[in-house]
Amino acid sequence: MDISYYIGLAGIMVFAISGALAATEHKDHHHDVFSVFFTGFITAIGGGTLRDMTLGNYPVSWVRDENILWAIFLGFLSILLFPKFLAKMRAELFLFDTLGIGIYTVLGTRIALDHGVNLFASAILGMISAIFGGVIRDTLMNQVPFIFRKEIYATACLAGSILYIFLDKLLLDKDINLFISAIVVVLIRIVAVRYNLSLPKIRFPD
Repeated sequence: MDISYYIGLAGIMVFAISGALAATEHKDHHHDVFSVFFTGFITAIGGGTLRDMTLGNYPVSWVRDENILWAIFLGFLSILLFPKFLAKMRAELFLFDTLGIGIYTVLGTRIALDHGVNLFASAILGMISAIFGGVIRDTLMNQVPFIFRKEIYATACLAGSILYIFLDKLLLDKDINLFISAIVVVLIRIVAVRYNLSLPKIRFPD
Protein backbone atom coordinates (compact mmCIF):
# COMPACT_ATOMS: atom_id res chain seq x y z
CA MET A 1 0.00 0.00 0.00
CA ASP A 2 1.35 3.40 -1.02
CA ILE A 3 0.79 5.55 2.07
CA SER A 4 1.75 8.72 0.22
CA TYR A 5 -1.12 8.17 -2.24
CA TYR A 6 -3.73 8.18 0.53
CA ILE A 7 -2.03 11.11 2.25
CA GLY A 8 -2.30 12.93 -1.07
CA LEU A 9 -6.02 12.21 -1.23
CA ALA A 10 -6.36 13.53 2.32
CA GLY A 11 -4.53 16.68 1.27
CA ILE A 12 -6.89 17.14 -1.65
CA MET A 13 -9.89 16.74 0.64
CA VAL A 14 -8.66 19.30 3.18
CA PHE A 15 -7.86 21.75 0.40
CA ALA A 16 -11.39 21.29 -0.94
CA ILE A 17 -12.75 22.00 2.54
CA SER A 18 -10.49 25.04 2.83
CA GLY A 19 -11.70 26.47 -0.47
CA ALA A 20 -15.36 25.77 0.24
CA LEU A 21 -15.10 27.34 3.69
CA ALA A 22 -13.45 30.41 2.23
CA ALA A 23 -16.43 30.83 -0.08
CA THR A 24 -19.01 30.40 2.68
CA GLU A 25 -17.21 32.90 4.94
CA HIS A 26 -16.88 35.57 2.26
CA LYS A 27 -19.35 38.22 3.40
CA ASP A 28 -19.24 40.45 0.32
CA HIS A 29 -20.78 37.90 -2.04
CA HIS A 30 -23.64 35.42 -2.02
CA HIS A 31 -22.47 31.91 -2.78
CA ASP A 32 -24.86 29.15 -3.80
CA VAL A 33 -24.13 25.42 -3.57
CA PHE A 34 -22.43 25.25 -6.95
CA SER A 35 -20.14 28.24 -6.37
CA VAL A 36 -19.07 26.84 -2.99
CA PHE A 37 -18.30 23.48 -4.62
CA PHE A 38 -16.44 25.11 -7.51
CA THR A 39 -14.32 27.20 -5.15
CA GLY A 40 -13.37 24.08 -3.19
CA PHE A 41 -12.71 22.20 -6.43
CA ILE A 42 -10.42 24.82 -7.95
CA THR A 43 -8.54 25.19 -4.65
CA ALA A 44 -7.94 21.44 -4.53
CA ILE A 45 -6.77 20.91 -8.12
CA GLY A 46 -5.24 24.26 -9.10
CA GLY A 47 -1.66 23.70 -7.94
CA GLY A 48 -1.49 20.06 -9.02
CA THR A 49 -2.86 20.90 -12.46
CA LEU A 50 -0.23 23.60 -13.06
CA ARG A 51 2.48 21.22 -11.85
CA ASP A 52 1.33 18.43 -14.18
CA MET A 53 1.09 20.82 -17.14
CA THR A 54 4.62 22.08 -16.45
CA LEU A 55 5.95 18.52 -16.28
CA GLY A 56 4.00 17.44 -19.38
CA ASN A 57 2.26 14.86 -17.19
CA TYR A 58 -0.95 14.27 -19.18
CA PRO A 59 -3.72 13.67 -18.57
CA VAL A 60 -3.46 15.77 -15.43
CA SER A 61 -3.92 13.96 -12.12
CA TRP A 62 -7.60 14.70 -11.44
CA VAL A 63 -8.56 13.60 -14.97
CA ARG A 64 -6.50 10.45 -14.67
CA ASP A 65 -7.58 9.40 -11.17
CA GLU A 66 -11.25 9.54 -10.24
CA ASN A 67 -10.41 9.07 -6.54
CA ILE A 68 -9.24 12.69 -6.54
CA LEU A 69 -12.73 13.79 -7.56
CA TRP A 70 -14.24 11.61 -4.85
CA ALA A 71 -11.92 13.20 -2.27
CA ILE A 72 -13.05 16.66 -3.39
CA PHE A 73 -16.68 15.59 -3.24
CA LEU A 74 -16.26 14.20 0.30
CA GLY A 75 -14.65 17.46 1.39
CA PHE A 76 -17.56 19.42 -0.04
CA LEU A 77 -20.06 17.01 1.49
CA SER A 78 -18.60 17.57 4.95
CA ILE A 79 -19.38 21.29 4.57
CA LEU A 80 -23.02 20.46 3.79
CA LEU A 81 -23.40 17.91 6.60
CA PHE A 82 -21.59 19.76 9.39
CA PRO A 83 -22.05 23.50 8.71
CA LYS A 84 -22.80 24.45 12.33
CA PHE A 85 -19.85 22.49 13.67
CA LEU A 86 -17.47 24.13 11.20
CA ALA A 87 -18.99 27.57 11.78
CA LYS A 88 -18.08 27.33 15.47
CA MET A 89 -14.43 26.68 14.66
CA ARG A 90 -13.06 30.08 13.70
CA ALA A 91 -9.58 28.72 13.06
CA GLU A 92 -10.67 25.88 10.79
CA LEU A 93 -9.93 27.68 7.52
CA PHE A 94 -6.37 28.38 8.61
CA LEU A 95 -5.95 24.81 9.89
CA PHE A 96 -7.22 23.12 6.73
CA ASP A 97 -5.26 25.43 4.47
CA THR A 98 -2.07 24.85 6.47
CA LEU A 99 -2.45 21.06 6.42
CA GLY A 100 -3.18 21.23 2.71
CA ILE A 101 -0.08 23.21 1.80
CA GLY A 102 2.09 20.95 3.96
CA ILE A 103 0.93 17.80 2.19
CA TYR A 104 0.85 19.33 -1.28
CA THR A 105 4.36 20.76 -0.95
CA VAL A 106 6.08 17.46 -0.33
CA LEU A 107 3.98 15.44 -2.75
CA GLY A 108 4.53 18.00 -5.49
CA THR A 109 8.26 17.88 -4.82
CA ARG A 110 8.29 14.09 -4.91
CA ILE A 111 6.40 14.00 -8.21
CA ALA A 112 8.81 16.50 -9.75
CA LEU A 113 11.83 14.48 -8.59
CA ASP A 114 10.27 11.28 -9.96
CA HIS A 115 10.03 13.01 -13.36
CA GLY A 116 13.77 13.67 -13.34
CA VAL A 117 13.48 17.43 -12.86
CA ASN A 118 16.52 19.24 -11.47
CA LEU A 119 16.58 20.01 -7.75
CA PHE A 120 15.87 23.74 -8.05
CA ALA A 121 12.88 23.20 -10.32
CA SER A 122 11.60 20.40 -8.07
CA ALA A 123 11.61 22.74 -5.07
CA ILE A 124 9.75 25.44 -7.01
CA LEU A 125 7.20 22.97 -8.37
CA GLY A 126 6.60 21.65 -4.87
CA MET A 127 5.86 25.19 -3.73
CA ILE A 128 3.63 25.89 -6.75
CA SER A 129 1.68 22.68 -6.14
CA ALA A 130 0.85 23.94 -2.65
CA ILE A 131 0.04 27.60 -3.23
CA PHE A 132 -1.45 27.97 -6.69
CA GLY A 133 -4.89 26.60 -5.83
CA GLY A 134 -5.14 29.18 -3.05
CA VAL A 135 -4.00 31.93 -5.42
CA ILE A 136 -6.81 31.08 -7.83
CA ARG A 137 -9.30 30.88 -4.94
CA ASP A 138 -8.37 34.29 -3.56
CA THR A 139 -8.36 35.85 -7.03
CA LEU A 140 -11.84 34.52 -7.77
CA MET A 141 -13.09 36.04 -4.52
CA ASN A 142 -11.41 39.37 -5.28
CA GLN A 143 -8.99 39.06 -2.38
CA VAL A 144 -5.25 39.64 -2.21
CA PRO A 145 -3.63 36.17 -2.44
CA PHE A 146 -1.67 35.01 0.62
CA ILE A 147 1.63 35.10 -1.27
CA PHE A 148 1.27 38.89 -1.64
CA ARG A 149 0.56 39.49 2.03
CA LYS A 150 3.16 39.97 4.70
CA GLU A 151 2.57 36.54 6.25
CA ILE A 152 5.10 33.76 5.67
CA TYR A 153 3.27 31.42 3.31
CA ALA A 154 5.10 30.47 0.12
CA THR A 155 8.40 30.63 2.02
CA ALA A 156 7.19 27.91 4.40
CA CYS A 157 6.37 25.70 1.40
CA LEU A 158 9.74 26.35 -0.20
CA ALA A 159 11.52 25.49 3.06
CA GLY A 160 9.60 22.21 3.31
CA SER A 161 10.35 21.39 -0.31
CA ILE A 162 14.08 22.02 0.15
CA LEU A 163 14.07 19.91 3.32
CA TYR A 164 12.38 17.05 1.48
CA ILE A 165 15.01 17.15 -1.27
CA PHE A 166 17.84 17.26 1.29
CA LEU A 167 16.49 14.29 3.24
CA ASP A 168 15.81 12.41 0.01
CA LYS A 169 19.47 12.80 -0.92
CA LEU A 170 20.33 11.30 2.48
CA LEU A 171 18.23 8.28 1.41
CA LEU A 172 15.71 8.70 4.20
CA ASP A 173 12.61 6.53 3.79
CA LYS A 174 10.23 8.41 1.47
CA ASP A 175 7.18 8.10 3.71
CA ILE A 176 9.08 9.25 6.79
CA ASN A 177 10.54 12.10 4.77
CA LEU A 178 7.06 13.06 3.59
CA PHE A 179 5.79 13.22 7.16
CA ILE A 180 8.74 15.20 8.53
CA SER A 181 8.84 17.72 5.70
CA ALA A 182 5.08 18.30 5.73
CA ILE A 183 5.13 18.85 9.50
CA VAL A 184 7.92 21.41 9.09
CA VAL A 185 5.79 23.38 6.61
CA VAL A 186 2.84 23.31 9.02
CA LEU A 187 4.96 24.34 12.02
CA ILE A 188 6.63 27.22 10.17
CA ARG A 189 3.24 28.50 9.07
CA ILE A 190 1.71 28.22 12.55
CA VAL A 191 4.67 29.90 14.28
CA ALA A 192 4.74 32.68 11.66
CA VAL A 193 1.05 33.46 12.19
CA ARG A 194 1.24 33.08 15.97
CA TYR A 195 4.12 35.53 16.31
CA ASN A 196 3.29 37.71 13.31
CA LEU A 197 6.56 36.90 11.56
CA SER A 198 7.30 38.09 8.05
CA LEU A 199 10.24 38.45 5.70
CA PRO A 200 12.04 41.81 5.47
CA LYS A 201 10.57 44.24 2.98
CA ILE A 202 12.54 45.43 -0.01
CA ARG A 203 12.74 49.21 0.12
CA PHE A 204 13.84 51.32 -2.80
CA PRO A 205 15.11 54.86 -2.37
CA ASP A 206 12.71 57.63 -3.32
